[in-house]
Amino acid sequence: MSDILAENLSGKAVMGSDGTELGLLYNITMDLKSGQLHDLVIEPDDELPSRAVDFDRDDADRFLVPVNRVQAVKDYIVVQR
Repeated sequence: MSDILAENLSGKAVMGSDGTELGLLYNITMDLKSGQLHDLVIEPDDELPSRAVDFDRDDADRFLVPVNRVQAVKDYIVVQR
């Protein structure tokens, strides 16, 4: 995967590999010591049924998607479901 600046990802739409629009990228978590990325934090789409997604959630009810599930970053960020 080519290098992408984080500022270009903020607010980008996130879609599941099955075509489901999950929401917008809110943030990315990382380990400060190693620099390794952990999770995409996704603000859920309002029209998405909460039971339709099996990702962990944070205290604000945003999805936590492990970065190893990212399949593509183009017009959308595509994640494996």
